[in-house]
Order: sequence, then structure tokens, then C-alpha cells
Amino acid sequence: MDTQTTLPTDRAKGKVPGGRVDASFECIREQMQQVEQLLREQMQSKYEDLSPLLAHGALLGGKRLRPALVLLAAKASGKSTQDHVVLGTVIEMIHTATLIHDDVLDAADQRRHLPTVNAKWNDQTSILLGDYLFAQAFTLSATLGSTQACQWIGDAARRVCEGELRQIFSSGSSQLSEEDYFDIIRGKTAELCRISCRLGAEHSGADQATQTALADFGENLGIAFQIADDYLDVWGSTERVGKTLGTDLLQAKPTLPLIRLLQSDPAMQSQLDELAAMPDGPRCEAIMDRMNRCDSKQYTLATAEQFAANAVAAIDFLPESAAKRSLQEIAFFSVHRNV
Repeated sequence: MDTQTTLPTDRAKGKVPGGRVDASFECIREQMQQVEQLLREQMQSKYEDLSPLLAHGALLGGKRLRPALVLLAAKASGKSTQDHVVLGTVIEMIHTATLIHDDVLDAADQRRHLPTVNAKWNDQTSILLGDYLFAQAFTLSATLGSTQACQWIGDAARRVCEGELRQIFSSGSSQLSEEDYFDIIRGKTAELCRISCRLGAEHSGADQATQTALADFGENLGIAFQIADDYLDVWGSTERVGKTLGTDLLQAKPTLPLIRLLQSDPAMQSQLDELAAMPDGPRCEAIMDRMNRCDSKQYTLATAEQFAANAVAAIDFLPESAAKRSLQEIAFFSVHRNV
């Protein structure tokens, strides 16, 4: 993918204004509060000894991007209803479940500036809490008048798991192409953003073309978000990002920075094999040093910006509204939140 010549400088053109992502939620503030309330209600058990665990789990989802996408897509294409609040809560529980499971897979000890569930409790507790959230999410989705949402969300959850499994199976491989990488993150990260936007539009009564356009927005946004995450795993700071960094390098996940390094110098694979025997810290530093010698850093950021620009272009035809502007701001934030 040649992003060096095609990437528009959207920030300079003013198409994707900056600002904090939570400021972009202003036009849906009341409904986001309803999502938060419903999420707290769903994260409760009659067994009091589970309360600290459930309360902690509810904090790990972060800025509630996916519920916001449901609500903003609805407002940008029609009107939002109480069903959108339920849908946003369902998707947020599924997203949080995947994060809790991810932290086990990555042996991460921090997320959102908080200890992960596996660090505060243990891996078994993390796995079971993730399963609890999946079960609760589908129970809540069944309260909607139609089974379609439950089917779409179930299919999205399956694609997320497929993406994660494909990434695990590709760890340590130097053969993963850039296109295969994009295909993996379409599942593991972008799918929940895509289905959030599609459900928001569908439940607002939008026509099929508008549903498809908003789904395309969500998919491109999710890809941009994951590429930026992969960038931050190498060049971010734990203090600013708020989670354990460097796990991709330690696990030899073929993320875009590493794929670009190998593209730039195919002989690098043999050097990476030699570095595998080094302790974690020096190995990460050595790989980062090699990435910094090529254009891996610039290329990764430019590619994320291109997908964010694609997201904005997908909804350009929508009438101007506060919701549309918020979606544009979120696309910018997806790349530049801590870069």
C-alpha cells in the first residue's frame, strides 16, 4: 500500500479537526450517560464478593468509543432511540471482554492507567470475567425487539476471535504480507467499530447505502485505530498511553512496524532470529534501533492517517450535523490521540 504519495494532510486542510475524543461526544452526552448507567447495572451480581471484580472490569473499556459510534451513526443518519443505548452497552461489554482476554494473551499488567484483571487477580479470573461479559451482553441483546442485532453482533464477535487467532498463528512469521495484516485487524479491531456504525444506522431507519457508508467509516476507523496502537506499542510512552507497551515486539507479532522493517531489508529476518536469544529489554531496544534506521515509523503513521482519511471520505455525502462533525473528529483522534 503506497501511502507516501496518496495520503492527504487532513489536519492541515481542516477536514478532520483535532481535540479530545470525549469532547466529540457532546451531542450524545445524555445518551452516553444512559449507556454508562446501563453498563453499571449489567456489571452487578447478587454475590457481593464479585462486586470489586465487576466494578474494576467496567473501568477498563476506556472512552466508550463503540457506544458513541452507535449513537453518532444513528444521529448522523436519522434519529437515536433507547434501542441504541442498549446496542451501545452490548457492544461495549463485548469490547471489554476482548480487552480482558487480550491482557491475558499479552501478559499485560496495565490498561487505562489501571492494573489489568490478570495482574490484580489472576489469569483464570480474567478469562471467566471475559466469559461473564460475553454472556451478559448476549442476554441484554436478546431484549431488543428483533433478533437481527443479536445475529450481527454474534457474527462480529466471531470475526474478532478469528482475527485474534490468526494473529496468534502468525506470531514469529516473517511471511505475513501487509494485506494479510490488514485483513487480520479488520477482524480483531475494526469489526466492532464497523458493526457499531452499521447498527446505529440500521436502527435509525437509514437506507442501505447509508448503512454501508457508515459501516465503511467504522471499518476504516478501526483499522486506523489498530495501526496507531501498533505504532504506540513501539514508539509510545506507558505514562501517556496508559497500558503495557512493547508486548508486540516481545511476542514477535507481525504488526505493521515490523512488517515494514522486513520489507525494507529482507535479510533482517536472520538478525531477528539471532536477537531472539537476548533478554526482553535489550531485544526490544535492538529491534527498535533497526526500525528507527528505516522508514518504519513514518510509514506506519502515514498508513494510519490514510485509513482515517478513508473513513472521513466514506461519510462525506452525509448532511452536515453535529454528529457528522463528531465522527470526523474521532477519525482524527484515532491516529493522533498519543502520537
